Amino acid sequence: MTEENSTTGAYVEAGKEFTRDTHYIETRITADGRDGYPVEPGRYRLIVARACPWANRAIIVRRLLGLEDVLSMGMCGPTHDKRSWTFDLDPDGLDPVLKIPRLQDAYFARFPEYPRGITVPAIVDVPTGQVVTNNYPQITLDLSTQWSQYHREGAPQLYPEHLRTEIDEVADLIFRDVNNGVYRCGFAGSQEAYDAAYERLFARLDWLTDRLSGQRYLVGDTITEADVRLFTTLVRFDPVYHGHFKCNRSKLSEMPVLWAYARDLFQTPGFGDTVDFAQIKRHYYVVHTDINPTQIVPAGPDLANWLTPHGRESLGGRPFGDGTPPLPPKPGEVVPARDWVPVHSPA
Repeated sequence: MTEENSTTGAYVEAGKEFTRDTHYIETRITADGRDGYPVEPGRYRLIVARACPWANRAIIVRRLLGLEDVLSMGMCGPTHDKRSWTFDLDPDGLDPVLKIPRLQDAYFARFPEYPRGITVPAIVDVPTGQVVTNNYPQITLDLSTQWSQYHREGAPQLYPEHLRTEIDEVADLIFRDVNNGVYRCGFAGSQEAYDAAYERLFARLDWLTDRLSGQRYLVGDTITEADVRLFTTLVRFDPVYHGHFKCNRSKLSEMPVLWAYARDLFQTPGFGDTVDFAQIKRHYYVVHTDINPTQIVPAGPDLANWLTPHGRESLGGRPFGDGTPPLPPKPGEVVPARDWVPVHSPA
């Protein structure tokens, strides 16, 4: 997540619109090892933070495909300093496999003068301790296409060949106007930049509402990569983007089609059970001090309604196609219940 690892610690540049640095490490882990990194069980470690929407995609895809025993996962905490994401959730503040306190150590092990943001998700080569890639859009596609030999039995086809063109087109629109659009609102340095981003964001959400009014999923009749990419923004919308990023024409819960669609996915194994609302809120409200200088984390919204019926089954569709739901999360990867869907205590 590049924009949240600047060397200055500031996220808003006065008078300017937000522009994301999309120059990532393009090395790929492939079945044929063309870049020097062949797919091998146990060799690599996926480093994520539950707070980050881009990393959340990789967490979901890894789980849906059943790659937990093939690709281990390290977890950074929800906040970071100007230098790097850190492993402050682990004993002694060290990743238990890589034995490093900061993700930047893996970046610098391969690129000693690495000039860009230290971002998640990233995949690290465990034997060398070096980062392989942080190219988050490609990471999830490669998990689907290059790691297929190690998919669980019944794994869904998240990037089926006959739908790839449409998935790519829809995902590109979602990235430009929604995934990145909320940041263009939140990090706008002028009224003009904010107004333009706001209009694009809600125009695209209206477009998505129309698209999803008559079909359960974005492309085809099963969950695909496109749904994963939209979900991680929608699930953060009311807790963070509506207020913190001023995306406040409507809450997600006030957009009936998108709200039902998001709840449908949230209640699907592999989606909602990867979401940690407490870490999400702590990240945005604590790290973005130029937007929220008090670092006060709001108590709301009430999130119990994520588990209410959504009624999307009436549109048909098969979440996993000919496949099956993933098994429950591994014990070390379970989100604490209090962070998953917090509910109010009885008065």
